[in-house]
Parts: sequence; C-alpha cells; structure tokens
Amino acid sequence: MHHRAEIALHQYMEDAVQGKTEMSEETIEQVSSDVAEALHKQFGSGKKRGDFKLRMSNVGRPTCQLWYEKNKPEVALPKPTTFIMNMMLGDIVEAVFKGLLREAGVRYEEPEHVTLELDGASVNGTYDIVIDGAVDDVKSASHWSYTNKFESYDKLASGDGFGYVGQLAGYAKASGKDVGGWWVVNKANGQFKYVPASGLDLDTEVAKIQTTVDTVKENRFERCFAPVEEKFRGKETGNKILNDGCKFCAYRFDCWDTLTERPAVMSKAKVPPTVSYIGDVVVP
Repeated sequence: MHHRAEIALHQYMEDAVQGKTEMSEETIEQVSSDVAEALHKQFGSGKKRGDFKLRMSNVGRPTCQLWYEKNKPEVALPKPTTFIMNMMLGDIVEAVFKGLLREAGVRYEEPEHVTLELDGASVNGTYDIVIDGAVDDVKSASHWSYTNKFESYDKLASGDGFGYVGQLAGYAKASGKDVGGWWVVNKANGQFKYVPASGLDLDTEVAKIQTTVDTVKENRFERCFAPVEEKFRGKETGNKILNDGCKFCAYRFDCWDTLTERPAVMSKAKVPPTVSYIGDVVVP
C-alpha cells in the first residue's frame, strides 16, 4: 500500500463486511448531496457539452486533439448514449469514496476551485480532495484501465492521452499544495488503490501546460503521434496502424482520412481483434 489512508479504508470496509459499522447521518447527507449535485450537473445544467475552453481537465491532453475541439468539433465521433451514465458512475464513485474516507477517520480538505496563472493565460479547475497537504484526484476506472493504465505513475505517464498528469500538476501548482496522486476505484468489482505521482516533476509539467496554452493560442495544428508498424508474431506485416495515443480520440477519422477499423488481417483467431489501419492494407 502507498498511502496511510488505504489501511484505514480497508479496516473500515472489513468492519462493514462483518456488520460492525454504522454510517453517520452527516456522512449520508453529504454523499446524497454530492450525488444530487452531480445529477443536476449531468442532466440539468443547461450548458451545451463540447464548448471549447482550456481547463484543468483538458490542458494535459494532446494539442492535436485540443485543436480539433477548438476548430472542428463537428467532426467528432458521436458520444454513445451511455456517455452521461458513465460520467454519473464516476461522480457517484467519488461521492461514496469520500464518504468512506470520512467514516474511516481520514481527515481531508473538500474540493476547491483554483486558478493556474500562466504567461498570457489562466486555467481554472476544481480539485477533488487534499489529504496531508497533498492534492489527490479520485478516478473510477474499467478493470483493464485499473490493472494496466493505473499500474504505476510511470505506466500512466507513458500513455496519458486523457491528461491526468497535467491535470494533477495544474491543481498542485495553482493551490500551492504538494502533488499527491490518484485514488482509483475499479468499477467492475469495487477494488481501490492509491497511485502516488512519485515521479512527477512539477516544474516540467507546468512548462508543458504553458506550451500547450501557447500552441492553442497560436491555433497551430501538428499531429502528436505517428503511425506504427503492425507486427504479427514479431514480424512486420507491411501495414501501418494507429498509434495507441490516438485510439480513443474522437477525431481520429478526420485526422487520418485513410483510417479503417477492421478485423486484424493476419490473425488466425476465430474472432480476430479489431485493428485501426492507416493507408492501403496488405492482405495475405
């Protein structure tokens, strides 16, 4: 375990399984209030989704994606009908998790709106939680993401298409607090863990945010990721495939106009995995 609060949480959850706990009315009311606020935000805010503005939650993302969000939002792949439900699940997980922290006796500071002042711009956002003077984010994750992406700080930072590292760094710099890490909850089975941002260099990450702000202001488009060679059984097939950094981008088909997603042409499996090919595809 990487955080003292993990021990307190596991002890509380063990007691709960054995029927030894009671949750205070104050905590229940706070969790209920947080969930109600999330419902209003997700279903009744009246705000149009997709209006572009640099904020803590997106300033760590690839600049090519931000260019599209600013200039060509209409070419994005449509969000699935499950999108808001998924957002709500994240909000509910955060509300309940903070309630568990409270009942486990872990003292924390509530969310606060902060502003990161940069050269020629300011970026706003609201951090999730502060424990022991360090800013933490609470994330809900799929089982795959929980196991692979949130394995460690280094693993997360090596493929951070959602900008979680920049987001956390921005919160820490803007608030004047230490960098903490991520409380991650597995949506599939309720597992949770703490991933400390132990390798994060705050000055370096803030400099990256400044570069992102400058690039967005200049409205300069440049792809952040290049295609990679497809390999089958360790050998190159002659085909180009989409970089992992682009796989979840809603603008990938407009950015790569020869992109096709089809079953892996070299696979011998009964149900071949889907592969994102770029350009002409060599079929054996």
